Amino acid sequence: MALSLEDFLIRARVLKLYRHALRISKRAPSHARADLRRIIRQEMENNRNCNDKQRIRFLISDGLERVKRLDETLDMQGH
Repeated sequence: MALSLEDFLIRARVLKLYRHALRISKRAPSHARADLRRIIRQEMENNRNCNDKQRIRFLISDGLERVKRLDETLDMQGH
């Protein structure tokens, strides 16, 4: 099944968010890294079958904000 251009772009944004979150998780303390990656993956899996574009856009926006907060938290902790 071929994706429409809009679906393709949304998918690209989701994958970019996922990769970015995993990159940030590498900076977490070693004892928390595996759990953090598991949580990131679970969040993505929980919404894998969502087809509502408005909801997907909301989830991307929320995910970006959460990743930003994680990045800031790790910065404050010196990681």
